[in-house]
Amino acid sequence: MTNAAISGVTSSLQYGFGLRILAVFLITAMSALIHAVGQQAELGQIIFWRSAVALVPITIYAALRRGAQAGLRAQLSTRNPRGHILRSLFGAFAMLCSFASLIWLPVANAQALSYLAPVLTLPLAAHFLGERLSVPVILGAMLGLLGAVAFLWDALETPGQGALWGIGAGLAYALTMAVVRVHVKALTRNETPAAIAFYFALTCSVIGLATLPFGWLALTPSVWALLIGAGLLGGLAHIASTEAVARSPISALAVFDYTGLIWAMLFDLLLFSHVPTPLSWLGIIAIAAAALFGAWKPKPLAV
Repeated sequence: MTNAAISGVTSSLQYGFGLRILAVFLITAMSALIHAVGQQAELGQIIFWRSAVALVPITIYAALRRGAQAGLRAQLSTRNPRGHILRSLFGAFAMLCSFASLIWLPVANAQALSYLAPVLTLPLAAHFLGERLSVPVILGAMLGLLGAVAFLWDALETPGQGALWGIGAGLAYALTMAVVRVHVKALTRNETPAAIAFYFALTCSVIGLATLPFGWLALTPSVWALLIGAGLLGGLAHIASTEAVARSPISALAVFDYTGLIWAMLFDLLLFSHVPTPLSWLGIIAIAAAALFGAWKPKPLAV
């Protein structure tokens, strides 16, 4: 491999890492808004508005794309509708579990549970995608998991009302999301990131709208604003996350997910006055170290 080729691969990986960190921040900010409206809107109602509004930035992004598949029609065309249906159904179930967890748990604790997904993703990526797992990636994932457990410990030790339901939903989300990430990576080989994000948001909008006959709550202007904000953040997060997966191995991206716990802790503190415990601070150190492990790559030799 030439020096130019090595430089190109390294640049693509770093771009993918940056996009993943951005996606994690956007997802965590969206999660804070969902937590804020959790008791003021029905779950199906939240899923609908979060997904329907997300279609706006996704559609704009698709329309503005340049290159060989420029234009909205080219970006949203698909040769694998079955793959999109499977990804969207699994993703919709993951979203339902994630939002349920956010309703019953503090943002940081719900995020901590979701970060079982990166650990579960590693063996799936190796088995189904043939990705090679380096020692730093495995160590980073394990260290990040320890940090997540530190965040979650207080909730497990003294669960509050509904906390056990939140923990169960969070575990279901982590397992489902590990499968979704592997499936998305496989889809990016032949499908555009815009199409993957668009059809997922469209499917979730339809599923959320189907709950309307079961009763939706009347929303205040502040709740409307929060739901619209969650939708916009979610749409941008879909774009950044799918673009990151298209550029980098998902096993390498896994450890960067743990940085979301730091954002979650800050949102809990600033928005909900939830003060972190000493174990939470220990978790931050472990998560930061995990991200460093994941970002470290041995310099390849030019041949």
